[in-house]
Amino acid sequence: MSLIVNHLHKKYGDKTVLEDLSFSMYDPGVYALLGTNGAGKTTAIRMMLGILAKDGGEVLWNENPLSTENCNIGYLAEERGLYPKYSLMEQLIYFASLRGVSKSDAKKKIRYYAERLDVTEYLYPVSEKKGRKPISKKADQLSKGNQQKIQFMAALLSDPELIVLDEPLSGLDPINTDIFKSIIKEQISAGKYLIMSSHQMATVEEFCTDITILSKSKTILQGNLNEIKKSYGRINLHLKTETDIKKFISESGAVLVNEKENEYDIKVSGEEQANSLLGNLISNNVTVVTFDLREPSLHEIFVEKVGNSVNE
Repeated sequence: MSLIVNHLHKKYGDKTVLEDLSFSMYDPGVYALLGTNGAGKTTAIRMMLGILAKDGGEVLWNENPLSTENCNIGYLAEERGLYPKYSLMEQLIYFASLRGVSKSDAKKKIRYYAERLDVTEYLYPVSEKKGRKPISKKADQLSKGNQQKIQFMAALLSDPELIVLDEPLSGLDPINTDIFKSIIKEQISAGKYLIMSSHQMATVEEFCTDITILSKSKTILQGNLNEIKKSYGRINLHLKTETDIKKFISESGAVLVNEKENEYDIKVSGEEQANSLLGNLISNNVTVVTFDLREPSLHEIFVEKVGNSVNE
């Protein structure tokens, strides 16, 4: 299977909101669409799914135009999309039926994900009065976080081949973030294709193999995340010592980025400069507790690239 996006383009009047976006996935995994607010991520997703008309370009699934007719798609939108006054159980069974899932199969999957997402109490409430059948909660009786869980469940009930997650972890507390992550990992292990849009760079690094960064509707960086990080080299040095070493850092020519109680974040030109600094510290009998030289994080790369793009 393959997902290929070719030259997607969208304008509103004279304003270009997405310009010539192209990327491809030939293997299962997670592809990340990153960018600031208004960069074009959600527009791209909506055009890919046929929710929004394209002004140009194409989206292919196995060399045919992507549609729900030839691909089982699961979509978690950034905006909440539940009917506020209807039973959650009825809505989930209805959403599943739209993707061809039988009522009996839908109920099995709803039970499974209700337990995984810790929303059993809302879908299987205990009746307060004897002889009265309990009715599942309505969407407007749930917090935003729990509504997000229900929508995530709805996106997965058909066991989709392609899963599109637009800001899936937005607004979740750490416990529920970990629950969502565990299910995303489960989908990855099952060989699914996932498109993820997120502002949480640490999460993107955790899951994604390839990325596109958008700024002002244009692609400013694209490729394999590991290769992008390697291209920068190991330029971030974290040092912890037992004494003040600012004098040695200054003498080395490295740049002190942050300091706190004899812990230092330093920008170096590469391994040679870092090792020279370490050798100088040791020769001056400075006790080095931590010496951690690493590539830049995705957060740092994002800030650099988007910042440069904004200032152009």
